[in-house]
Amino acid sequence: MTLNSSVNISSKQPDVGTTIFSVIGQLSAQHKAINLSQGAPNFPCDPHLVELVSKAMREGHNQYASMTGLPALREALAEKVQTLYGQQYDAGSEVLITGSASQGIYMAISALVHAGDEVIFFEPAFDSYAPVVRLQGATPIGLKLQVPDFAINWDELRASITPRTRMIIINTPHNPSAQVLTPADLEQLAALTRNTDIVVLSDEVYEHILFDGRAHCGMATHPELAQRSVVVSSFGKTFHVTGWRVGYALAPAALMDEIVKVHQFMMYAADTPMQVGFAHYLQNPQNYLQLSPFYQEKRDRLLALMQDSPFKLLPSAGSFFMLASYGHFSDESDSEMVKRLIVDHGVATIPLSAFYMDGTDNKLIRLSFAKDDATLLAGAEALCRVKG
Repeated sequence: MTLNSSVNISSKQPDVGTTIFSVIGQLSAQHKAINLSQGAPNFPCDPHLVELVSKAMREGHNQYASMTGLPALREALAEKVQTLYGQQYDAGSEVLITGSASQGIYMAISALVHAGDEVIFFEPAFDSYAPVVRLQGATPIGLKLQVPDFAINWDELRASITPRTRMIIINTPHNPSAQVLTPADLEQLAALTRNTDIVVLSDEVYEHILFDGRAHCGMATHPELAQRSVVVSSFGKTFHVTGWRVGYALAPAALMDEIVKVHQFMMYAADTPMQVGFAHYLQNPQNYLQLSPFYQEKRDRLLALMQDSPFKLLPSAGSFFMLASYGHFSDESDSEMVKRLIVDHGVATIPLSAFYMDGTDNKLIRLSFAKDDATLLAGAEALCRVKG
């Protein structure tokens, strides 16, 4: 029984209700479906990382860290970024430890976007971008990536930029399409934003998960773009600890100053023992450099297991997702297809339409291969039983 409220509420997010993700989660639990839907690993993290965090707790690192993050961790990140991408960030004023990448994205938008501004992003897109923009009294402008290669239409972006454009949100490697930006893409973005006050917010939570020899083309790899960019990444995605909710942001000091103003009143400081553990764990670069071959093996295993399925799998260049097409054998909407897969075949996936503001349906579903071998095998066998 719920408690009735005597207060009249004017919702800031009247269009936000129960998402398809919640519906799928409930339906999956009801049918005990194999989970190829969730973007979170179902295998354990490195026990050494758990021990480092446990040791930090035992040693008394259980109170607030400094507001912008443990200095040792910020210094380790600045060194990592300079080594990998060539961009030098000042650990004291340009690196911020956040309570998840999602919080970093929220704070960057909240700090830098004002009422009346426009924010351009690319669909399909992570579902938090547009709602957070609207909360600032700004307008989200969703431009659709070109299917099936999910490339940015640079001419369309150029035509969409107006005097009100304050921010462009980039995501590479991309969730959900699993595509990545190239050096040529960065040159296009630099040319379009040159001599403007447009901020680039770059969601790079899968920065260490790229396949087939690809290099990560984040904003820190391009000196001109680095000067106008906020880069957000995630320890949770990188080290298989999504439940720890710790991420980080990189930005020039002038931009970071504004983000920190939001951070200090939003949560003040991220979890201390996790920061201590990550600071030690980053000392061994192999802890993140080995992720690409690790996940490429999982990607290739799922590809091989699904050879006899009726689905057509699209190339996956990065992240731990791949898209599967079914339009050649069914006219069902992607939401109905996903529900049928759960109810009739016991396997959970995600409809791509959930990543569009207008529910665009390209007859594609998203699969996650951040799963142990038994889950990949069981999920693939279930999908192979679908009648084409």
